Amino acid sequence: MSIIEKVMEAYMKTLQEIEAAIAKLSDAELYAFRAWFEAFDARIWDEQLERDVALGKLDKIAKLASAKNYEALCQPFLLGLLH
Repeated sequence: MSIIEKVMEAYMKTLQEIEAAIAKLSDAELYAFRAWFEAFDARIWDEQLERDVALGKLDKIAKLASAKNYEALCQPFLLGLLH
């Protein structure tokens, strides 16, 4: 068995153990777990977004959104000038 296969086997065993543990939670524990996981997931999402912004990965999208907003804001004014 290769090292990658060993790591994947250990990962899958751990994931299965986590799934089994979650399945055994009481309603109150599951509610608390969901709240914790939601906050955890939001933090991870925010950190990734901050990294992407810092690396300029969203610059093109931001410029496009800004241009589209400018068009949308100016269009009624420009149409008024044409009438």
